[in-house]
Amino acid sequence: MANEKNLTHGFIQCGHCGNRAPMKIVAEYYLSTEHTYDDPDDANYDYCNGSIYAKEGYHHKLLLCLVCKEVTYWRYFDAEYLECYEEEIFYPSEPHKLSGLPNQIQKAYDIAIKVRFIDANAYAVLLGRILDMICEDRKASGDTLNKKLKCLADKGEIPEKLVNVAHSLRQLRNYGAHADLGELTSDEIPILDDLCKAILEYIYNAPYLAKKAEQSLNLLKEKKLNKQDNIE
Repeated sequence: MANEKNLTHGFIQCGHCGNRAPMKIVAEYYLSTEHTYDDPDDANYDYCNGSIYAKEGYHHKLLLCLVCKEVTYWRYFDAEYLECYEEEIFYPSEPHKLSGLPNQIQKAYDIAIKVRFIDANAYAVLLGRILDMICEDRKASGDTLNKKLKCLADKGEIPEKLVNVAHSLRQLRNYGAHADLGELTSDEIPILDDLCKAILEYIYNAPYLAKKAEQSLNLLKEKKLNKQDNIE
């Protein structure tokens, strides 16, 4: 365990693995942004060398997650006149959220994302489980995942090329689930990410966004018609 003096005081969620805990501070820098003011009676400010200034500035910290060993670039603004500081995480950037997923699939996807940097094999297995859940949600028939994916293609739920993508994800899932087939590493994680996102975006995210765009367009048309009626 890292020296407690080198750890953040509060719990921070790692954007890589999802673990929420104190992180090790590996580098830090403070940038003062003190400003002068005209009010000498304000208790929030200090008086020094004939001028009034507020103690404020940006704390930049490079943090190390003690679980996945990945770094986070964290910055927060602190000032005496603020009740709490304002924080931002510049790296890693927040993962792209997929809208329109059914609740159970969204929950399974969120769980998978949390273990992606902890264990690539477990991540592949969880993504493979999402494939099974998709087939069940879309009422695909068949006694194997291969047959269910073909059923989805025959029904027009997914294009034939996306079936090949799903098969690739299924094969990687098999590697993750069976030690005798080999071992997945962090090098395969971006591939797993892209394969799973391609399937989820086509089946759920794209139709959801198209429906939202259509609803917004219809609402805009309705407002224009109402406006014309009021003018007449």
